[in-house]
Formats: sequence, C-alpha cells, structure tokens
Amino acid sequence: MGGKYATETLDADEGGIARAVHILRDGGLVAVPTETVYGLAARADSDTAVARIYEAKGRPSFNPLIVHVASLEQAREFAEFPPAAQRLAREYWPGPLTLVLPRHRGARLAPAVTAGLETLALRMPAHPVMRALLDRTGFPLAAPSANRSGFISPTSPAHVLASLDGRIDAVLDGGECERGLESTIAAVRADGSVEVLRPGPIALGPSAEGPGRIEAPGQLASHYAPGKPVRLMASEVAPDEFWIGFGEHPGECTLSASGDLTEAAARLYACLHEGARSDKPRIAVAPIPDEGIGIAINDRLRRAATPAD
Repeated sequence: MGGKYATETLDADEGGIARAVHILRDGGLVAVPTETVYGLAARADSDTAVARIYEAKGRPSFNPLIVHVASLEQAREFAEFPPAAQRLAREYWPGPLTLVLPRHRGARLAPAVTAGLETLALRMPAHPVMRALLDRTGFPLAAPSANRSGFISPTSPAHVLASLDGRIDAVLDGGECERGLESTIAAVRADGSVEVLRPGPIALGPSAEGPGRIEAPGQLASHYAPGKPVRLMASEVAPDEFWIGFGEHPGECTLSASGDLTEAAARLYACLHEGARSDKPRIAVAPIPDEGIGIAINDRLRRAATPAD
C-alpha cells in the first residue's frame, strides 16, 4: 500500500455494500460501521490484506486483531469453544462482545491476525452493514478501529477520514455509531474461568488488573490519545483547557447533561475528537461514576491520559 490515493465514501445501501464487497475480495481496506465504533475491515485470510491494516494504521505488530465472523458455526472453524465460551456466545452474539479463545492450529487465517499468539479474538457484530459484508463475502473480516494506532477511535465517517483519508480504499457511511465504545473483550481460560481483558458495553465482572502480556486489542497503557495532555476528574477548568463535561459540569462538549452513562459512552470519542481539534492545548474531563458502563468509559479515559512511551 505505497503512497496516498483516493478514499471513496460509499453510501451504506445496496450499491455501496456491493462496492465494499468487491474491494474486500480484492484485498482492499474498507472502514465499516459497527454498533461500537467504525472498524477497518480486510479479509482475515489474506496475509497481504492484513499487512495493509497494520501499515495504514501504523499499528505495532505485537498488537493482535479482532476477527469478525458471520455466525457461531463460522467462529468454530477458527477457535475452540469450551462450554463457557458457547454460553457467552449464545447469550451475547451478535453484539459487542469479543471472545479470546484457543485458536485451531489449522485455522485458515493470516498469522499476523494473532500477532504470534496461541489465542484468537473473535466477535460476531450486530450492525446490519457489517453483517451484510460478512454474509456476502463469505470470509471473516479482521477489523480493528478505523483510526491511526493509539489515537481516538472513530464513531463517524468524518472521524475515520481525519486520520486515514488517502490511506484506505473506502468508508461505508452508516452515520454515527450507536454504542460509541469498543466491545468488551473476555478471555475464556482452560479451567473455564472468564477474565475480562477490556471493559465495554457488556458487563461480565471485574477487569484484569495491572500490566500483563498483550492478549487482545485495547490493552496498551497509552491508547485513544487526542494528541494533547488530558486531566481527569476535573470539577473546575483552567482557561487553557478544553472541558469535557458530564452531569452538573456542563463543559464545552457534554457527554450527558442528564448524567446518563449510556449517552456518555456514545459521545465519548466525539467529545475527545472535538477537544483534539480545539485551539486549547489541554483537555480536562469531568468526573464519571465508575459503575456500569462508566467503568469502560473511565478505562478509555485513563489510557487517553497516559503519556506514550
């Protein structure tokens, strides 16, 4: 994928989806709406296509990708599904849950998808556009968030183009994403226990604590970064800070004036993008309750506030 070239914006209708299917079959890259954030999709069974994801995003090679599938039956072709994993898949798929499972050694996937790990991250998305692509291509799609690595995740086509315009083939315009936060990632261990590696829209219990090996996307200490310092738990704001508000703290961009955490999750990245574009050199974020999906919001904010190495 050498040099810049035109990125098409496609309507998420029959014609646009057909064009996206053609691009994906040829090994190209298409930003696709999901119920969480926009994903940068490529065929997961192609070494060349997966390499293009890493190149376009500037993504570290040790950071694995999520593979999106059309069905539980298709997922079983690539990974082992112990009883606990089957239960979770039946309860939450299609939806914003990624399962990290032991991969089949003979799985027909590009090795770079797993970044050399013995496990595989799998998700069955619920968004009708992504599901249409999976149904019509017939192959699984690797799809990390459609943004430059380490930066703010995209919840609109404009967010995608802000960092990837000219680096990918197309964007399918499905409007704003409903959930606004990436999927919950849970690893099913050999003993049947379930460990949450990244909190998200589905609450399965406490997340893994402390630094550990990278097993899934979204585990880097510094991530979702707006390119300027971020201060958390800010009940007051300095003149040079762009204030992201919540509840009684209105801010310049408000996550939710009513204190609704679901609304706050959906608006989080939009507000971070607005703060990144502002002429103020720093960002301050009002306190967010650490409960329910607020746990996932605070996880993303802590990573956004952590300086890159």
